[in-house]
Amino acid sequence: MTERNRELFALIPASLLVTAGFTAVFIQRNDLLSNLSLTYGLIFLGLCLAAHMVLRTMLPHADPYLFPLVAVLACFGLVMLYRLDEDFAREQAQWFVVGLLAFAGTILALRHDHRVLERYRYIIALGGIGMLMLPRVPGIGQVTNGAYLSVGFGPVQFQPAEFSKLAVIVFLASYLSETRDVLVRGRLPRLSMKHLGPLLVIWGLAMLMLIVIRDLGSSLMFFGGFLALVYVATSRTSLILGGATMFFLGAWFLSNRISHVQDRIDVWQDPFRPELVEKEGYQISQSLYAMADGGLFGEGFGAGLLQQSDGTPILPAAHTDLIYSVITTEVGLFGATAVLMTALLIVARGFKTAVLATDGFSKLLAAGLASVFALQVFVIVGGVVKAIPLTGVTFPFVSYGGSSIVANFVLIALLLIVSDKARRDPAGQRGGLV
Repeated sequence: MTERNRELFALIPASLLVTAGFTAVFIQRNDLLSNLSLTYGLIFLGLCLAAHMVLRTMLPHADPYLFPLVAVLACFGLVMLYRLDEDFAREQAQWFVVGLLAFAGTILALRHDHRVLERYRYIIALGGIGMLMLPRVPGIGQVTNGAYLSVGFGPVQFQPAEFSKLAVIVFLASYLSETRDVLVRGRLPRLSMKHLGPLLVIWGLAMLMLIVIRDLGSSLMFFGGFLALVYVATSRTSLILGGATMFFLGAWFLSNRISHVQDRIDVWQDPFRPELVEKEGYQISQSLYAMADGGLFGEGFGAGLLQQSDGTPILPAAHTDLIYSVITTEVGLFGATAVLMTALLIVARGFKTAVLATDGFSKLLAAGLASVFALQVFVIVGGVVKAIPLTGVTFPFVSYGGSSIVANFVLIALLLIVSDKARRDPAGQRGGLV
């Protein structure tokens, strides 16, 4: 069976999951079956088939499992958002279509040679850094819970950090593919600023994000993705330890001088403290209670207690920050673990693509994209379960948010483009950095 036929058959279970999920919600709400569940399933399948035809035509040898895994995450997100609010689900579906268009456009633009991105790496890097500063521009920047995360142009809002992460990964993959030999062979004290410059620039960028936009989650995601790329390129733990030390020292220093960051850390350490539990600690404490209510098997779709009798939400920002808590409440630990495993399989396919790629830039690009995706999942889930401070990062393809869906569809498109070239090349399992 060809790669594309395997992909085609793998899309069917995702569409059935949409139908089953909406059916469960309708039964829970109105105690009746509705033809709408089948309609929604068919619409979702039709959209996925359109994307499948793009892949079949333009990337016939690409990884056959990446897109079906994304479809599973996306359908789970749509069902959970519909359970929370029909308007959220409708808007998410619209952004899903926009994301598919960006997905197809990326493939159309770069299907012949994605390495053209190397020639524009400095322009891409400057563009990514410039986008990070947009939320602080008066008139368009918007504040969410003390952090400058989004930009608004009339009715349209987006989070620039979602697209900046792609720009930074493209730049680093290009730069490290050229300087890898120097970084591998040179002794750390003798490496010049020319070679250590990117490490210091990205560290400074991560610290700047803490100062300027006050976004601890994106700062961790950016710098973590960079360290992952450095390790893939050089296998030098000294560079990783040095970079991690710089990050944590900088974060500790700034957390003592930026009240918003310190507040997040205080809440993380003890959200049940009397002076916090009814204010800043309310969100994370309710998240923990909700997940405990889910148990192993959950309350069932639509059956979780998420609102008080007067309609006041028990879980603040359940559609964004705490979507994983809603999933755990309604489908239990087993269901939430299945969602996590789906995300981890996407990461695994991304690293598989990096292993098969034939040139240094492609290897590092695939590894960096997979790392950033993994870190984004870790940051949001880790915050929800109180492993790290809770931040405003979204769960890819599951949380409500148009910027996240569009940016992550571009990320998946880049992985598929690299995968197609690697699998098309008979030497795809030789040479390179891995």
